[in-house]
This record gives sequence, structure tokens and C-alpha cells, in this order.
Amino acid sequence: MARASLYLRLMSQKTVIGLHPSHRDDIVDLVTRRPLPGPHVPQVDPFLFLNHHGPQVYPPNNCGLPFGPHPHRGFETVTFILAGELMHKDSGGHESVIGAGGVQWMTAGSGLVHAELSPAAFKASGGPLELLQLWVNLPSRLKMTRPRYQGLQRAELPGVAADDGKAQVQLIAGEWGGAMGPIESVTGNFMSTASLSAGARIAFDTLTGRNVFLYIISGDVRISGRDVAQHTLIEMDLAGDSVAIEATSDARVVFGHGEPIGEPVASYGPFVMNTAEEIRQAMADYQSGRMGAIAG
Repeated sequence: MARASLYLRLMSQKTVIGLHPSHRDDIVDLVTRRPLPGPHVPQVDPFLFLNHHGPQVYPPNNCGLPFGPHPHRGFETVTFILAGELMHKDSGGHESVIGAGGVQWMTAGSGLVHAELSPAAFKASGGPLELLQLWVNLPSRLKMTRPRYQGLQRAELPGVAADDGKAQVQLIAGEWGGAMGPIESVTGNFMSTASLSAGARIAFDTLTGRNVFLYIISGDVRISGRDVAQHTLIEMDLAGDSVAIEATSDARVVFGHGEPIGEPVASYGPFVMNTAEEIRQAMADYQSGRMGAIAG
């Protein structure tokens, strides 16, 4: 019976269908790697885009991050602050400074102007910096939803120990291990980060029909018998029900999943809609000031 049960569990594992290494695309002096979109993976529906900035150390009296005021419409941005600090301001009146281990989740919806910059103290003193920014698509019915912003510090994100304490899962959105992430995803997406010591193993289930978003921030892991190096995005099939991650060295990963939207994607710069006409309207609305401006 135990052998049959193990066989069934193995049969439900999602299959790796692609490994997508990041490519370098630095922005000014900011070290930037991008696995998504890539030459062989335009999206992992509903996940559209990932930039991995750093890790690097900024010197004292630096210019900070280059992401001044710019608009977004039709999707969500999820920013993981892995090291350093990040200041957020937007035209909806939201403002925060989030430190290492925290997360910013912005639903651009019908349109916001926002800026993601280094606080004055960081520019003066310098220090380590590492960020991830993920773009998550919205279905047509939610593209013009009211914008909102959720910024949480590390202490506000529950951590769940696994594998006798050899792994730690930090919950951002959704439920795992009896705990619930505090971010409310308007589309029911799950999102987490996990740190694993070498030899540790964690597993996620109830994934049938959902696309997995799995990126290796650092270290090396093994997924479904495949060895995967750091800075790699793992693409998996829809059919399986579970994913097991085994660390072959100390590792850190982002793990999320969501229901595919399955709609046309029309994108131009900071706008992601369904049609070219909607993109033109977004540009016109931004240029006419309908997305607002950042106070101060």
C-alpha cells in the first residue's frame, strides 16, 4: 500500500517543460537579469515579466535607483526587497519605505503613476541591494479595476518552517502549511519565497490547472529529477498536482502559482491590455493626466 501511494504521488508531480536562464540587461549601474520574457518563453500566464536587480553593493553618495515616476495600467507589480530598502510613491497617495524581506504589491488596474526609488539615507550611506520585480497580468474584467497598494515589512509576512527546520517558507499571498499570507490577490494567486539549507525539501500541492511561477534566486535545486542552477526560471506543465523542491546547496527561491487567464495580451512599455486600441487609450489617458501625478 505504501509503495502504491508513493507511485500515485509521483504520478501527480508536475513535469518540467523548460528551463530558462536569465539574460543580463543592466539598467544604468543597476545589475539586472531577466528570465521573463525570454527567447523561448513569452509569458507563464498569468505571470508576464521578471527583473532580478543585484545583488550588488552601492557606495556612499550614490544616485540610487533609476525608477522615477512612470505609469502602469492593466496588471499588478510585485516587488520583493531581498536586501536594502525601497521607497514607493504613487498617484493614489500611497507612500512607504520597505526594508529587506518585505514586499510591495501594487494593483495598477485602471492606471497609476508610481516611483520606486532609494531613500535618502541609502543614497547617502550606500549598502547592499537586491530586488525582484514581477508583473502579474489581470483578466479583462479586472484591467480597469480601482488601483490599490499593499506594502508590508518582513515582520508582517508569516514564516512557516518545513523539513525539521531546514527550510522556511515566507507567505505573501495564499495559504500553505496552516498559515495565510496577508496580501489579498484580486485573482487568487499564491505567492511566497523560500529559503532552503542544502538537502532540504519542500512540496506544494493542489496545483492542477494552475501555472507555476518558480525562479531560483540563489543556489542550486533539483525539480522533478532536473538539476537547476541559480538565476533560472522553471516552466512546468498544467497537468500535475504538486511540485517538490530539493536544495542541492543552500538556496533561495520564489514560488507562486495562478490560474491561466487565456486572453490576448497587448503590451507597450508600462501598459498591458488585450487590444492595440486599449493600449492607445492608455497612452492617451496618461498623457492627458487621467492617471494622476505623484504629490510633492
